[in-house]
Amino acid sequence: MNTLASVAGYQVLASYGSGSMAELFEVQSATGERCLLKRPKLSFGSHPACYAGFEVEQMIYAHIDGSHVPCCHAQGEDDTGPYLIIEHVPGSSLAQIAEAAPLPYGEVTRLGILLADALHALHRQNVVHHDLTPSHVLLSPTGRVVLIDFGLACHGALPDLVAAESSGPLGTPAIIAPEQILGVRGDPRSDIYAAGAILYRLATGRYPFGSADGLWGMHQRRWLDPVLPCALRPDIPASLQEIILRCLAVRPERRYASAAQLAHDLSHPEKVSIGQRGRHGFFGKIQLGLKRWWAERTLQVVHHNQPISQLDRAPHIMVAIDTDHQDEALAEKMRLAVRRLIAHDPHWRVTCVSVLEPSIITEQDEAGEIERSFHTAKLAALHHWAHPLDMRQEQIRFHVLTGNDAATSLIDYARSSHVDHLVMGARGSSSLRRLLGSVSSRVAAEAPCSVTVVRI
Repeated sequence: MNTLASVAGYQVLASYGSGSMAELFEVQSATGERCLLKRPKLSFGSHPACYAGFEVEQMIYAHIDGSHVPCCHAQGEDDTGPYLIIEHVPGSSLAQIAEAAPLPYGEVTRLGILLADALHALHRQNVVHHDLTPSHVLLSPTGRVVLIDFGLACHGALPDLVAAESSGPLGTPAIIAPEQILGVRGDPRSDIYAAGAILYRLATGRYPFGSADGLWGMHQRRWLDPVLPCALRPDIPASLQEIILRCLAVRPERRYASAAQLAHDLSHPEKVSIGQRGRHGFFGKIQLGLKRWWAERTLQVVHHNQPISQLDRAPHIMVAIDTDHQDEALAEKMRLAVRRLIAHDPHWRVTCVSVLEPSIITEQDEAGEIERSFHTAKLAALHHWAHPLDMRQEQIRFHVLTGNDAATSLIDYARSSHVDHLVMGARGSSSLRRLLGSVSSRVAAEAPCSVTVVRI
């Protein structure tokens, strides 16, 4: 492209790179801001999906925003064809970071949390990426994670033009989810499979099924499990192996129900329920593969027209419990509220939380031991509170937060953990009610989610 050319008021400076479906150019605005111009490859022999994918990307950029996607400054079509002018995000791609894999487990976890947070933000806007690869994840020097390249994406409110132009699997062979091979699109859990494949790569240095060249290389994931991460790195934490293999489950309903749940488990590995896959993996590989193959014969292929509906069926419910002032009548009414909230959502997750004020005996040697004792006592009280709910271990989590301001601690936790609904109680005693009332009113006003305040 001519370096003197101008597109939508942006001066074209130089070529920036070329992919399989599009070309990028560095451009500059009248104010000096550097951006990227993106155009589809429309040369002779180009696949029709290139044009359809670019149309999809144009439509999706008009419907999404936030810190986890590039800002779209302009879009349209000129004599050369359609174009997008998007923010130039400085930093490295996850592909560049993955070149050093296997990475330390702490770094794998940190990157996984950032990726899951970005995915959840995208899914909440009714979008499934469907081509989540390390190359399509950018990390800025400020720690911002940005997802790019939405040419294969699916938006619940837009026509799926890419699927209409292609009859085969759409996605990167090494990462594509099993249901995508069958043509199923619009399920956010397909992106969770891809996130698991990326975590597998960061932790072991390879993808679950290698480069997946050829038809069998791509299709074997429909029936078989990958090589266990512990076979490649024997010292991998059981919790991390459990998380990765849950993401890579063949059936979507056996994966994490949302990227928020994935981020939560990565953030709190000590709370992860370790099953057979986390300890030893699966047994009877051939028999299990045959069983899955047979079961797939009657599998009903379901297309998800509204990706966000899967998130609606997987709410994260936080219950704030004052373990210092126990009232069984209030506790039972709060449990009733929780039961009602989870009654119709099959993939819910509940987190019981209490707040511990830091010890004031900080100058004494036994301060740490005393604080640990208080922490343990509060955890025990949370377990006791939740016992009548009779929930499975993988459905419920318990956390003791530390802070001088209970309302701030609860609000911050709700925000960082992608809580969808917060349940808390208010007391009848006038003195305590004034104290807790201020907490509940602040939480109700400032929490980034729905709040239910239960009273007797």
